[in-house]
Amino acid sequence: MQTINRTKAKELIKQSKGLIFSTTFIKKDNTIRTLTSRTGKKYTPTGKKAPYKPSDYNLIPLYDMRKKAFRMINLNTLLTLSINKEKYLIEQEEVSHFEFDKDGNNIII
Repeated sequence: MQTINRTKAKELIKQSKGLIFSTTFIKKDNTIRTLTSRTGKKYTPTGKKAPYKPSDYNLIPLYDMRKKAFRMINLNTLLTLSINKEKYLIEQEEVSHFEFDKDGNNIII
């Protein structure tokens, strides 16, 4: 298993062009989740526009292939990526732990 940084992981996800891949990351509630997903599926909003831009918070919108719904992964909490028949371990920054800001967003301490 190769080790890559978050920037390289983001590039690989963006370049996947709709291919299905798997990620493991830490959810907002600090539980670990594995997500089988893809990019390239168009989201049609049913209500108001999102009050934020996902890229401002290092989030990537993906389509969850199992739940058949859109999800966001936080690149700051990404642990592994399996894409193009390759498995990658994401290089972790030297952090003591994750905390949440006043809006409930993950921040690295």
